[in-house]
Amino acid sequence: MMTDWVTDLVEQMGYLGIIFLMFLENLFPPIPSEVIMPLAGFGAADGKYHIALVVLAGLAGTMLGALFWYGIARSIGDKRLRRWADRHGRWITLSGRDIEKLEKWFCRHGTWAVPLAHLIPGLRTLISIPAGVFAMPLPRFLFLTAIGAGIWTGALAAAGYLLGARFEGVEKYMGPVSTAIIGALVLVYVWRVIRFEPEQAA
Repeated sequence: MMTDWVTDLVEQMGYLGIIFLMFLENLFPPIPSEVIMPLAGFGAADGKYHIALVVLAGLAGTMLGALFWYGIARSIGDKRLRRWADRHGRWITLSGRDIEKLEKWFCRHGTWAVPLAHLIPGLRTLISIPAGVFAMPLPRFLFLTAIGAGIWTGALAAAGYLLGARFEGVEKYMGPVSTAIIGALVLVYVWRVIRFEPEQAA
């Protein structure tokens, strides 16, 4: 059971375990922060950890995961991505022209999109990719990511801390919501792949 695995790992590694799990959560979304952070918050309520350090550890793990995807996307760049999309755009459901439009949108709205995405399951991982591809300045990316991730990890840790032994209530409701949103995103992706129509050469 995931709850037992998370609990065992955090108990064995302490704050490093929280950092590691939240890093993995940003690489592999099915490992949900809605389980990790409330469990760590409950541990703080039980006297095993300090709640402020729990939040900082969760934030650190999230930042490392975001930087991982940002770095990969930054190395690709928008020009290379456009060339790839013109050949194989079906698999990202975007043509080169779509990417150009997305870049313009992100340049206009990225300031609020980055922190907001960290409050939405599934999107908190994805938002680092356009930020890197479209070369959002690293200091701005880190600042905006810290705002969104800090609110999210802090709220979840506080929920576990305040609920105490009843922290399962957080997982009961938020875990299924995250799963449903991720499932919906997968279905939308599959639908877009099937319906994708490549640009016709002029």
